[in-house]
Amino acid sequence: MVLMSLLWLLHLSLVNVGQIWWVLRWESQLLETGFLGIFLCPLWSLSRLPQGSPPSRIVIWSFRWLIFRIMLGAGLIKIRGDRCWRELTCMDYHYETQPVPSPISYFMHRSPWWFHRLETLVNHFVELLVPFFLLLGRRMSILHGLLQILFQVLLILSGNLSFLNWLTMVPSMACFDDASLGLLFGPGLRHRAARLQLRGQGPRGVSLGSCVRRVLNISLGLLITYLSIPVILNLLSSRQVMNTSFNPLRIVNTYGAFGSITKERTEVILQGTSSLDPNDPTAVWEEFEFKCKPGDLRRRPCLISPYHYRLDWLMWFAAFQTYEQNEWIIHLAGKLLAQEEEILSLLATNPFAGRDPPRWIRGEHFRYKFSQPWGKHASDGKWWIRKRIGPYFPPVNLQGLKKFFEDRNWPFPQKD
Repeated sequence: MVLMSLLWLLHLSLVNVGQIWWVLRWESQLLETGFLGIFLCPLWSLSRLPQGSPPSRIVIWSFRWLIFRIMLGAGLIKIRGDRCWRELTCMDYHYETQPVPSPISYFMHRSPWWFHRLETLVNHFVELLVPFFLLLGRRMSILHGLLQILFQVLLILSGNLSFLNWLTMVPSMACFDDASLGLLFGPGLRHRAARLQLRGQGPRGVSLGSCVRRVLNISLGLLITYLSIPVILNLLSSRQVMNTSFNPLRIVNTYGAFGSITKERTEVILQGTSSLDPNDPTAVWEEFEFKCKPGDLRRRPCLISPYHYRLDWLMWFAAFQTYEQNEWIIHLAGKLLAQEEEILSLLATNPFAGRDPPRWIRGEHFRYKFSQPWGKHASDGKWWIRKRIGPYFPPVNLQGLKKFFEDRNWPFPQKD
């Protein structure tokens, strides 16, 4: 419990004290899952099967309540959100327009229309109906766990959503009992668990430690119940909000995903030039390549889950907004003009490596589409085709950004 508590406090400090302004679903979900994990552990023992600390039903049901809210919240926000979820057409776009597509996304996007309709129906079934299986006895609870884990595996293969899907499997494990999980462990551990269960059924005295743990578990149950009130009201509201916490500790939160679906994919491509005049039609503009987000048309989509490239993810958000709404992208351009090593380490390729830094950097806006498998572009090695929309932000140089940085109290980049 001590180790788990320290881990939870450290991550909470990153989220709250560190002022991560774009806290997303996985931050709150990790905090809530980690908090519940504290109460699964014995106080001091590091044993996998401690004798005096059997899991409390309150903790197990708290995990079940977590997976119930995660899935039902995701289902309700879809039904109440983008009309394409009600028209069963969202999967026509999702694989191509999700933040960071995977190689399987490329082929899934070209599935026949009826398959996309079936996918959407299955999504609604898993998120809106399956959560209630938890209330229908042991067998249905096990079925619930199997369906949710299978669903998360499919999401992992078809997209790069960080460690989110892996994390969602954790509360799903609470849907199983010892008999169903025993097959995953060796006979020695199963026999030891059986002996502990028989010993626990016999008469025994009440120790101080067991009393303290019982008080802790009851307190946890009361806390979860109290903090769930605004969450339940939010689930029932027609103005449901997703990925929100109603308490600073982020213990019981609201969840949801893809309430709206973008219908086309746009990308911001950062380009640099050594030309003295950025408006010279003969200027050669070279592209900076990110580690995972689409850029080079011939680069295969990546598969990085459970790892997460946050800069690539932020570039996805920036692409359907303006640079005025994302001033950090101008900050990034300044760092690239200075060729700062910390920033360059976040990129896949730097076209100015071993050369003088670029004099100018600009952002170009493109519309991206998957190429047709086995079509003309694909036979040329292209996974993507693109069409220029226009400029995203105008050419900027390091000296011209000096006042921009000073007005925001940002350290001015220094050339390495």
